[in-house]
Amino acid sequence: MKITIAYIEEPPFGWTDASGSPCGADVELADVVLRALGVTDIEHRLTTFAELLPGARDGRWDVNVPLFVTPERSETVDFSVPVWAIGDGLLVRAGNPKALDSYRAVAAQADTRLGIITGQVQQRSALAAGVRDEQIVLFDEQADAIDALHAGRIDAYASTALGNRIVAERIGRSRVDAVAQAADDPHPRAPAGAFSFGKHNRALRDAFDRQLRQYLGSADHRQRMAKYGFTASEIDPVVVAR
Repeated sequence: MKITIAYIEEPPFGWTDASGSPCGADVELADVVLRALGVTDIEHRLTTFAELLPGARDGRWDVNVPLFVTPERSETVDFSVPVWAIGDGLLVRAGNPKALDSYRAVAAQADTRLGIITGQVQQRSALAAGVRDEQIVLFDEQADAIDALHAGRIDAYASTALGNRIVAERIGRSRVDAVAQAADDPHPRAPAGAFSFGKHNRALRDAFDRQLRQYLGSADHRQRMAKYGFTASEIDPVVVAR
Protein backbone atom coordinates (compact mmCIF):
# COMPACT_ATOMS: atom_id res chain seq x y z
CA MET A 1 0.00 0.00 0.00
CA LYS A 2 1.37 3.40 -1.00
CA ILE A 3 0.59 6.51 1.05
CA THR A 4 1.46 10.02 -0.10
CA ILE A 5 2.06 12.76 2.47
CA ALA A 6 1.97 16.42 1.45
CA TYR A 7 4.24 18.84 3.29
CA ILE A 8 5.38 22.45 2.97
CA GLU A 9 8.64 24.27 3.58
CA GLU A 10 8.08 25.45 7.14
CA PRO A 11 10.72 24.43 9.70
CA PRO A 12 10.58 22.80 12.20
CA PHE A 13 7.38 21.12 10.98
CA GLY A 14 8.61 20.16 7.54
CA TRP A 15 11.24 21.11 4.99
CA THR A 16 13.55 19.67 2.33
CA ASP A 17 17.12 19.15 3.51
CA ALA A 18 20.32 19.73 1.55
CA SER A 19 20.18 16.23 0.09
CA GLY A 20 16.66 16.81 -1.23
CA SER A 21 15.00 14.59 1.39
CA PRO A 22 11.89 15.66 3.33
CA CYS A 23 12.36 16.05 7.07
CA GLY A 24 10.85 17.82 10.06
CA ALA A 25 8.78 17.05 13.14
CA ASP A 26 5.46 16.53 11.36
CA VAL A 27 7.00 14.57 8.50
CA GLU A 28 8.77 12.24 10.92
CA LEU A 29 5.67 11.78 13.06
CA ALA A 30 3.61 10.81 10.03
CA ASP A 31 6.26 8.33 8.91
CA VAL A 32 6.42 6.69 12.35
CA VAL A 33 2.64 6.28 12.54
CA LEU A 34 2.30 4.95 8.99
CA ARG A 35 5.12 2.44 9.43
CA ALA A 36 3.46 1.21 12.62
CA LEU A 37 0.37 0.61 10.49
CA GLY A 38 2.44 -1.56 8.15
CA VAL A 39 2.82 0.99 5.34
CA THR A 40 6.16 0.42 3.59
CA ASP A 41 5.75 2.67 0.55
CA ILE A 42 5.60 6.31 1.70
CA GLU A 43 5.91 9.16 -0.78
CA HIS A 44 6.41 12.78 0.31
CA ARG A 45 4.98 15.53 -1.89
CA LEU A 46 6.21 19.09 -1.50
CA THR A 47 3.43 21.62 -2.06
CA THR A 48 2.28 25.09 -1.02
CA PHE A 49 0.11 25.89 1.96
CA ALA A 50 -2.75 26.97 -0.31
CA GLU A 51 -2.78 23.54 -1.99
CA LEU A 52 -2.85 21.39 1.17
CA LEU A 53 -6.61 21.23 1.69
CA PRO A 54 -7.62 21.03 -1.99
CA GLY A 55 -5.01 18.36 -2.61
CA ALA A 56 -6.31 16.08 0.14
CA ARG A 57 -9.92 16.82 -0.76
CA ASP A 58 -9.38 15.93 -4.41
CA GLY A 59 -7.31 12.79 -3.73
CA ARG A 60 -4.03 14.12 -5.14
CA TRP A 61 -2.43 12.80 -1.94
CA ASP A 62 -3.60 10.93 1.14
CA VAL A 63 -2.63 13.01 4.14
CA ASN A 64 -1.44 16.52 4.94
CA VAL A 65 1.08 17.45 7.58
CA PRO A 66 -0.67 19.12 10.53
CA LEU A 67 -2.27 22.53 10.32
CA PHE A 68 -4.51 24.37 12.75
CA VAL A 69 -7.98 22.87 13.11
CA THR A 70 -10.85 25.24 12.32
CA PRO A 71 -14.57 24.67 11.65
CA GLU A 72 -14.16 26.06 8.13
CA ARG A 73 -11.33 23.67 7.28
CA SER A 74 -13.31 20.77 8.74
CA GLU A 75 -15.89 21.30 6.01
CA THR A 76 -13.25 20.38 3.43
CA VAL A 77 -11.20 17.67 5.18
CA ASP A 78 -11.33 15.29 8.15
CA PHE A 79 -8.79 15.97 10.89
CA SER A 80 -6.90 13.46 13.00
CA VAL A 81 -6.65 13.84 16.75
CA PRO A 82 -4.53 16.93 17.54
CA VAL A 83 -0.76 16.43 17.71
CA TRP A 84 0.42 19.80 19.05
CA ALA A 85 -0.87 23.06 20.49
CA ILE A 86 1.08 26.22 19.64
CA GLY A 87 0.43 29.93 20.01
CA ASP A 88 1.33 32.63 17.52
CA GLY A 89 4.50 34.67 17.41
CA LEU A 90 6.17 37.36 15.34
CA LEU A 91 9.49 37.30 13.52
CA VAL A 92 11.01 40.79 13.42
CA ARG A 93 14.31 42.36 12.47
CA ALA A 94 17.05 42.17 15.09
CA GLY A 95 16.47 44.56 17.96
CA ASN A 96 12.74 44.73 17.18
CA PRO A 97 12.98 48.41 16.07
CA LYS A 98 9.21 48.97 16.22
CA ALA A 99 8.78 47.14 19.55
CA LEU A 100 6.23 44.73 18.09
CA ASP A 101 5.04 42.08 20.55
CA SER A 102 1.44 41.46 19.44
CA TYR A 103 -1.07 41.98 16.66
CA ARG A 104 -2.41 44.93 18.64
CA ALA A 105 1.04 46.53 18.56
CA VAL A 106 1.06 46.12 14.78
CA ALA A 107 -2.42 47.64 14.53
CA ALA A 108 -1.37 50.64 16.62
CA GLN A 109 1.23 51.69 14.03
CA ALA A 110 -0.50 52.43 10.74
CA ASP A 111 2.73 52.31 8.73
CA THR A 112 3.62 48.82 9.99
CA ARG A 113 3.36 45.92 7.52
CA LEU A 114 2.70 42.35 8.64
CA GLY A 115 3.59 39.36 6.47
CA ILE A 116 1.36 36.27 6.59
CA ILE A 117 1.15 33.12 4.47
CA THR A 118 -2.05 33.11 2.41
CA GLY A 119 -4.78 31.06 4.05
CA GLN A 120 -3.12 30.66 7.44
CA VAL A 121 -5.10 31.35 10.61
CA GLN A 122 -2.79 34.20 11.59
CA GLN A 123 -4.57 36.45 9.09
CA ARG A 124 -7.91 36.04 10.86
CA SER A 125 -6.27 36.51 14.27
CA ALA A 126 -4.52 39.70 13.14
CA LEU A 127 -7.71 41.18 11.69
CA ALA A 128 -9.62 40.32 14.87
CA ALA A 129 -6.98 42.20 16.88
CA GLY A 130 -7.46 45.34 14.80
CA VAL A 131 -4.79 44.98 12.09
CA ARG A 132 -6.16 46.51 8.89
CA ASP A 133 -6.26 44.76 5.54
CA GLU A 134 -3.88 47.30 4.03
CA GLN A 135 -1.28 46.47 6.69
CA ILE A 136 -1.20 42.79 5.73
CA VAL A 137 1.09 41.50 2.98
CA LEU A 138 0.32 37.97 1.84
CA PHE A 139 2.90 35.43 0.68
CA ASP A 140 2.68 31.93 -0.78
CA GLU A 141 5.69 30.57 1.09
CA GLN A 142 7.59 31.26 4.31
CA ALA A 143 10.90 31.87 2.51
CA ASP A 144 9.35 34.74 0.53
CA ALA A 145 8.05 36.37 3.70
CA ILE A 146 11.44 36.13 5.40
CA ASP A 147 13.15 37.63 2.35
CA ALA A 148 10.68 40.52 2.51
CA LEU A 149 11.44 40.99 6.22
CA HIS A 150 15.18 41.18 5.50
CA ALA A 151 14.56 43.66 2.68
CA GLY A 152 12.38 45.89 4.87
CA ARG A 153 9.23 45.40 2.80
CA ILE A 154 7.47 44.10 5.92
CA ASP A 155 8.13 44.84 9.58
CA ALA A 156 7.08 41.46 11.02
CA TYR A 157 6.14 37.96 9.91
CA ALA A 158 3.37 36.16 11.78
CA SER A 159 3.49 32.40 12.26
CA THR A 160 3.71 29.98 15.17
CA ALA A 161 5.86 31.01 18.11
CA LEU A 162 7.76 27.72 17.91
CA GLY A 163 8.34 27.95 14.17
CA ASN A 164 9.60 31.51 14.41
CA ARG A 165 11.94 30.60 17.26
CA ILE A 166 13.51 27.84 15.18
CA VAL A 167 13.80 30.11 12.13
CA ALA A 168 15.50 32.80 14.24
CA GLU A 169 18.00 30.25 15.56
CA ARG A 170 18.83 29.11 12.03
CA ILE A 171 19.11 32.57 10.50
CA GLY A 172 20.92 34.06 13.47
CA ARG A 173 19.81 36.41 16.23
CA SER A 174 22.01 39.13 14.78
CA ARG A 175 19.53 39.36 11.89
CA VAL A 176 16.09 38.50 13.30
CA ASP A 177 14.31 38.09 16.61
CA ALA A 178 11.40 35.78 17.46
CA VAL A 179 8.79 37.41 19.68
CA ALA A 180 6.00 35.45 21.37
CA GLN A 181 2.59 37.06 21.19
CA ALA A 182 1.67 39.10 24.26
CA ALA A 183 -1.71 37.72 25.34
CA ASP A 184 -4.62 39.67 26.80
CA ASP A 185 -5.78 36.46 28.48
CA PRO A 186 -3.31 35.47 31.26
CA HIS A 187 -4.15 31.79 30.65
CA PRO A 188 -4.62 31.53 26.88
CA ARG A 189 -5.40 28.19 25.29
CA ALA A 190 -3.06 27.59 22.36
CA PRO A 191 -4.80 26.39 19.19
CA ALA A 192 -4.27 22.78 18.16
CA GLY A 193 -2.93 21.34 14.93
CA ALA A 194 -3.75 17.98 13.35
CA PHE A 195 -3.15 15.89 10.24
CA SER A 196 -5.89 16.09 7.62
CA PHE A 197 -7.42 13.66 5.14
CA GLY A 198 -9.90 13.84 2.30
CA LYS A 199 -13.41 12.92 3.40
CA HIS A 200 -13.30 9.93 1.05
CA ASN A 201 -10.33 8.61 3.07
CA ARG A 202 -11.97 8.04 6.46
CA ALA A 203 -10.79 4.44 6.79
CA LEU A 204 -7.18 5.62 6.64
CA ARG A 205 -7.92 8.51 9.01
CA ASP A 206 -9.49 6.14 11.54
CA ALA A 207 -6.60 3.67 11.42
CA PHE A 208 -4.10 6.54 11.62
CA ASP A 209 -5.95 7.95 14.65
CA ARG A 210 -5.91 4.64 16.51
CA GLN A 211 -2.14 4.38 16.16
CA LEU A 212 -1.62 8.07 16.86
CA ARG A 213 -3.53 7.87 20.15
CA GLN A 214 -1.25 5.07 21.31
CA TYR A 215 1.90 6.91 20.33
CA LEU A 216 1.31 10.53 21.35
CA GLY A 217 3.00 11.43 24.62
CA SER A 218 5.16 8.30 24.68
CA ALA A 219 8.85 8.56 25.52
CA ASP A 220 9.76 7.85 21.90
CA HIS A 221 7.40 10.54 20.65
CA ARG A 222 8.75 13.16 23.05
CA GLN A 223 12.35 12.29 22.21
CA ARG A 224 11.76 12.57 18.48
CA MET A 225 9.92 15.88 18.79
CA ALA A 226 12.56 17.34 21.11
CA LYS A 227 15.03 17.23 18.21
CA TYR A 228 12.91 19.88 16.53
CA GLY A 229 12.41 22.14 19.53
CA PHE A 230 9.09 20.75 20.77
CA THR A 231 8.66 20.68 24.54
CA ALA A 232 6.00 19.52 26.95
CA SER A 233 4.34 22.92 26.46
CA GLU A 234 3.40 22.00 22.89
CA ILE A 235 2.69 18.30 23.50
CA ASP A 236 1.01 18.00 26.90
CA PRO A 237 -2.14 20.00 26.07
CA VAL A 238 -3.15 17.61 23.30
CA VAL A 239 -2.16 14.48 25.24
CA VAL A 240 -4.19 15.53 28.28
CA ALA A 241 -7.15 16.51 26.12
CA ARG A 242 -7.19 13.21 24.23
